[in-house]
Amino acid sequence: MSGRAQLMWDEAVTGYDFGPDHPMDPVRLALTRGLVGAFGLDRDMDVVAAKAAGESTLRLVHREDYVEAVRAASADPAAADASYGLGTMDDPAFAGMHEVSALIAGQSVGAAEAVWRGDALHAVNFAGGLHHAMPGGASGFCIYNDAALAIARLLELGAERVAYVDVDVHHGDGVQAAFWEDPRVLTISLHEHPRTLFPQTGWPEETGAEGAEGSAVNVALPAGTGDAGWLRAFHAVVPELVAEFRPQVLVTQHGADTHFEDPLAHLAVSLDAQRAVQVACHELAHEFADGRWIALGGGGYAVVDVVPRSWTHLVAVAAGRPIEPETVIPESWRQEVFARTRQLAPARMTDGRWPVSWADWESGYDPADRLDQAIVATRRAVFPLRGLLA
Repeated sequence: MSGRAQLMWDEAVTGYDFGPDHPMDPVRLALTRGLVGAFGLDRDMDVVAAKAAGESTLRLVHREDYVEAVRAASADPAAADASYGLGTMDDPAFAGMHEVSALIAGQSVGAAEAVWRGDALHAVNFAGGLHHAMPGGASGFCIYNDAALAIARLLELGAERVAYVDVDVHHGDGVQAAFWEDPRVLTISLHEHPRTLFPQTGWPEETGAEGAEGSAVNVALPAGTGDAGWLRAFHAVVPELVAEFRPQVLVTQHGADTHFEDPLAHLAVSLDAQRAVQVACHELAHEFADGRWIALGGGGYAVVDVVPRSWTHLVAVAAGRPIEPETVIPESWRQEVFARTRQLAPARMTDGRWPVSWADWESGYDPADRLDQAIVATRRAVFPLRGLLA
């Protein structure tokens, strides 16, 4: 197996563009790639442009009629069929939508193939993580569910246990739905509580279909949760479940929209805590999945201050060259940011909260604390189904 990591990248993914007034600005992808290059991380990885996902690959997850509807909307955006979630405020149709969505999916599928076949130990597609797309419809800025397609490809190649950990601020509903009945896939999502955020799913009681009980795990975090609570919840739930499941591959989704600056949600997590979870996921892959790790991007709408730094940390961790939080950002990238956006770029790779700390679950919990109540709800719903003590 190659020790080098792969960075999945094709400049054309920046064509995933819902228009100038949409929060999912593709400049976040271009700026991330620029920062990765400014730190020289692309010299420590194999940069690979995989081919777009073809019809048969897309149909591992998506219905044939939905793929046809995307193709039709892509050719004529004015004819988009809203019954498939296309041409809506969240998912406006645009010319070439099918092609670029299939290209992003292809990068994640290519990552899965490379890791499974041993061409790379780790692979990163920060343009991916489009976890809301459903088998039969677009949702939440997501057309094709690249995360689910990567997992489906792993299963097709012979994987018997794949764990998916999603730390985006929104519930990973599309991936959960795709594998709701499949005990070979363990989906774990930490997200803001569905009472206060789209897509209003991801309750702790959602634990998988009959025959796959305990294969879906949801931690619904109270609005306002910050670093210490977010990290406490992650470490109180994720490692124990991954250890029990012993996946052959770990797939993780790292939406940066948990950040306190993100305009679309209500958690209060710092870049430093996001980096800490990236490092933890890397360690889990090595401890329980023979190092096989596929890391994806996701949401994130503070497109200058947060997303590029967060995902550059992710790439650096995967490349085996983690960036110290206090590191000064190269001036060349800061100039690129101003040229592209007329915004001032951040100066360092930290929010000033490093080192982050949290109270370990084993140290006891407070039954009156809302965060601890959320953790208890998840452990009680899922852990006994997996033979673990709640």
